[in-house]
Amino acid sequence: MIEILKAILFGIVEGITEWLPISSTGHMILLDEFIKLDVSADFYSMFQVVIQLGAIMAVVVLFWNDFFPFGKKNNKQPMSQTGILSFVKMDKIILWFKILVACVPAAIVGILFDEQLEALFYNYQTVSIALIVFGIAFIVIENRNQGRQSHINTLTDLTFNTAFLIGIFQLIAAVFPGTSRSGATIVGALLLGVSRTVAAEFTFFLAIPVMFGASLLKIVKFGFVFTSQELIILVIGMIVAFIVSVLIIQFLMSYIKKHDFKVFGWYRIVLGLIVLGYFIFLG
Repeated sequence: MIEILKAILFGIVEGITEWLPISSTGHMILLDEFIKLDVSADFYSMFQVVIQLGAIMAVVVLFWNDFFPFGKKNNKQPMSQTGILSFVKMDKIILWFKILVACVPAAIVGILFDEQLEALFYNYQTVSIALIVFGIAFIVIENRNQGRQSHINTLTDLTFNTAFLIGIFQLIAAVFPGTSRSGATIVGALLLGVSRTVAAEFTFFLAIPVMFGASLLKIVKFGFVFTSQELIILVIGMIVAFIVSVLIIQFLMSYIKKHDFKVFGWYRIVLGLIVLGYFIFLG
């Protein structure tokens, strides 16, 4: 029962921090310091990644109509006016190509250097610095953008070049834990003139192939054999992460319609200093 309660707590933290640009890794490192799951190191390494599947399913459920590329209903750009191709939504197909283009840099680096990068950078120093640096970036960019009009205000306005450049920022998050995948891509999008709403939506969509791919890679490396306790912990963590993610995504999309991202920047700076101070003086 204690391990189930721990799994619920991990799921709550994952669901909150995966979508807010505040670094799920930084929070998971702190949480692991105070509440440790009674599992092997290999399982925990896999659990930290695969629990994200619960979070990503929230995006699939909430935004299904925004990215699913098939169907007659609301098909503004059918591939053909008649026949089976009339069920293909060309605007959604093009969106998926943009998503895949943006995922290429992180996918290549992740597949080739996942273990090496984890060994080099998965430490409190890297996480703290990334939290603080990107926290400052949010504040600076939002101050810079005050009074400016975004020139990319819909997903259709996103060019392949812009999508690829956003993918480069996602690569930064893949290399340096604590950056926050959503944080890095949103910062990159804002720099490129993308509106906050479109930046957040595209970040959510990018997570679908990235998280599914990363989770599959971790499960394959771990193996598909679980103890009953491990399976229960994993499933509960994913379910809780899904429920919390639904609420957090809805909150974030409502929040950014009236507010900027600076509050998350300040939060990141404070959290980065806490992580740094904790491990230096108490760790």
